[in-house]
Amino acid sequence: MKKPQLIIDSSLPYLSTLAEEVSEVIRLDSTDFSSERIKNADALLIRSVVQCNETLLEGSSVRVIASATAGFDHIDTSYCEEHHIHWHNSPGCNALGVVQYVLSALSLWSLQRGETLQGKTIGIIGVGNVGGRLADRVTALGLRPLLYDPPRVEREGAEGFITSLDTLLTESDIITLHVPLTKDGRYPTQEMVDPAFLKRCSRRPLLINACRGGVTPSMALHEALDKGWIRDVILDCWEGEPTIDGRLAYKAFIATPHIAGWTADGKWRGSRMALEAICDDLALNKPKGLWDASCLPTPSTPMIDLSCYPKGERVRRALLHTANPSATTQELQATPQDFNRLRKSYLFPREASAYHIVGYSEAEEQILKQLDFNLS
Repeated sequence: MKKPQLIIDSSLPYLSTLAEEVSEVIRLDSTDFSSERIKNADALLIRSVVQCNETLLEGSSVRVIASATAGFDHIDTSYCEEHHIHWHNSPGCNALGVVQYVLSALSLWSLQRGETLQGKTIGIIGVGNVGGRLADRVTALGLRPLLYDPPRVEREGAEGFITSLDTLLTESDIITLHVPLTKDGRYPTQEMVDPAFLKRCSRRPLLINACRGGVTPSMALHEALDKGWIRDVILDCWEGEPTIDGRLAYKAFIATPHIAGWTADGKWRGSRMALEAICDDLALNKPKGLWDASCLPTPSTPMIDLSCYPKGERVRRALLHTANPSATTQELQATPQDFNRLRKSYLFPREASAYHIVGYSEAEEQILKQLDFNLS
């Protein structure tokens, strides 16, 4: 029996020869996807830079599209459904990577600004795959989470959530955003963080955006920083990216080129989730070793000895060991016009579970486990 034809974005890592076990594989650069190149394909395995719409798909034999990304706004889902093309994203594949970014960024901010995290309140807006996992871990750093997610409250009830945005804005020392970018519906998030939102932040919080740039319009952030409505910003997502506001990047405490979810582990999960979805839809046997993590790189220094650090800083130093955004921030602030180049050259870190901790105290043991570290 002839194998189905699968076209894969050649930049997707950690697939090695897995796809070749079950299909005829063609690998294309993301810029080379065209209606002519994909017309005979049965399935596409892509990332978010490939726009799957009528222009690409009309007249093709594509039956399945799987994106190795959590988002799916690059897929015209209405067109796909009208033309009986199954589509899939990879929800949660990068969630732990974003969580690691936020926790490491908070650790750096705390250490450099001389701000304790113990006893502070963190408002988490959007409690999905990322926000929910973050909420499970921030208490390890002594933070009190306030969870705000109106769509989830409507579906599940108010238990565990706050139902007033005003409460979050007036009580939070830190606000972190983990929402999709939506323009319509009851709770649109596009330009949600506007001057009216920022004026209500009575505790002059640190604001973090590691979700979508359109949620935080640049001019509103300039005004908030200049007028002291917020004390600092940590930005991984930018309005208008890849052409970003260089002045805002310079003002930001941390400025990175949309790489928060980019860990080796997250890329590995996304690629495999997408391939598995294609196998299910096309009734193919799944490749042997689909979920074998041995292909992931070992960190250059996988052992973290906490005895090397001052007692009050040890957990935060361990988090920074896994992913320190300082060097990337310096590069982006110096050359904001190189956003795409810096993003493409970013080296994927490993997540906390790839690191072994030694020299920890009994009091730190449960905290480190909560943060997913391996303990030796």
